[in-house]
Amino acid sequence: MEDGIISLRAPLALLAISLGAIAVVWWWLAIPINLARAPIDPNAKLQCISYAPFRDHQTSLSPATQVSREQIAEDLAQLGKITDCIRTYATDLGLDQIPELAARVGLKVIQGIWLGRDRQKNSTQISTGIRLARQYPETITALVVGNEVLLHREMTASDLSALIRSVKAQVPVPVTYSDVWEYWLRYRELYDAVDFVTIHILPYWENVPVPAKFAAAHVDAIRRQMASAFPGKEILIGETGWPSEGRMRGPALPSRTNQARVISEVLELAQRENFRVNLFEAYDELWKQELEGTVGGSWGLFDSVQRTVKYPPGIPVSNFPLWKLQMSSGMALAILVFGAAWLTLRRKPRRPRLVAWCAVGISATTAGILFGVAAQKMFYESYGVGSWLQWGALLVAATASPVFGANALMSGRAPPVFLELLGPTDDRTRSVPAIMHGLILIVTTLIGTQTALGFVFDPREKDFPFAALTMAAVPFAAMALLNRPEKGSRPMAESIFSGVFFVAALYTAVSEGPGNWQSLWTCAAYMLLALTLWRARA
Repeated sequence: MEDGIISLRAPLALLAISLGAIAVVWWWLAIPINLARAPIDPNAKLQCISYAPFRDHQTSLSPATQVSREQIAEDLAQLGKITDCIRTYATDLGLDQIPELAARVGLKVIQGIWLGRDRQKNSTQISTGIRLARQYPETITALVVGNEVLLHREMTASDLSALIRSVKAQVPVPVTYSDVWEYWLRYRELYDAVDFVTIHILPYWENVPVPAKFAAAHVDAIRRQMASAFPGKEILIGETGWPSEGRMRGPALPSRTNQARVISEVLELAQRENFRVNLFEAYDELWKQELEGTVGGSWGLFDSVQRTVKYPPGIPVSNFPLWKLQMSSGMALAILVFGAAWLTLRRKPRRPRLVAWCAVGISATTAGILFGVAAQKMFYESYGVGSWLQWGALLVAATASPVFGANALMSGRAPPVFLELLGPTDDRTRSVPAIMHGLILIVTTLIGTQTALGFVFDPREKDFPFAALTMAAVPFAAMALLNRPEKGSRPMAESIFSGVFFVAALYTAVSEGPGNWQSLWTCAAYMLLALTLWRARA
């Protein structure tokens, strides 16, 4: 009896430490920030904000999309309470209804005309924009002929200048062109064609990404540089903002607190320095995830689906508003992991080494802390059926890994190898826990490999799966170190995957740079998987 009490002391102490660590980390993660000025201030309307009405499965990429008057009117009624002006980008797909509806709620419109490689579509956009400017001269304050056309190399500067001059001659409102600030410096001939200069300053997307804490200062420095370069005309900051979700670029981290901070500081700066600024943007546009990854759909001050404001005035901003639920879920998972270890010993009594219980504790604590982060990332980073299946499968594998890992650590079972599930019939295992554990390893390896190769060959829009991947990798690494079989040959498949993870981790760490902690963390998880697979023996 006394031996049983003594044998329970270590795991109970480790469980208590694990739950305490989970609680402390989640309390720290959820610490909110208080801003001197809220992004949406009920006492001071925004100067202007970019607006696109697309919701749910609507997308500007489909010519079949047609936004209804009721949908636009509902949005504009909401936006009329926070701003005096909206900026649009096109005139098709029902967007030509915006000026009329904006006038009804007292909103001014900076009307966009979308240009691209298709000359016929350009002609339609231009003619509609001219018609709207003539029809609503009291509502439309300016026409923007083309948006980042030069950046995307869809038109030459000379052709663009000719179009701008043609439109100017036909409308009673000022005409401009909008692009990233560097392209105004490259193509100065546009200066003579426009009535004022519209520049985009997006610190996150700079060639050398700017951290959130320096974003407002960067916006001001670029504004001053452009004012010096083009002293004769007004400078409008046509786009500036920060994403609330998505992958890091260098030291630039998308997050709720960073988005709120950047917007608050830019608005305060604009008020103090008295310059014009249009925020990007009103609503999250989920359809942009297809083009730009999670980041592309996360620039709004309002949620895309519910149309609710992300940062209500007077409420501190946290990166994890549901942190109590996430913490509780993580604690439940940690208890489940310890429970799996205890049940294993009940069925097959043995005296495991203390280091095995410590490995269970590390796996449980890691999973308990990261489960809520991984679930939140899956929710925001999944777009389309394939993406939901991919990240959902990884989260399931990551959640099951520490549970089956605890069983393996207590029973002394070696890490599974692919041949036990996929090899010749006589070599396959008949142990249900081993089969389930092998499936978890296969799912983790395949999805991990797909993401690793993505960061090598096409990294720009890829999200870093650091949370789920770490949850899955830590228990396997513990098994590889403690339960490695003494005999057997190294399987070919595991060796190849191990090499892929090792090379991809080194390449990604170097290419993303030391300031990107999401990248470094993900690369560390790849290294753990590489170690696990390299130590496998058939």
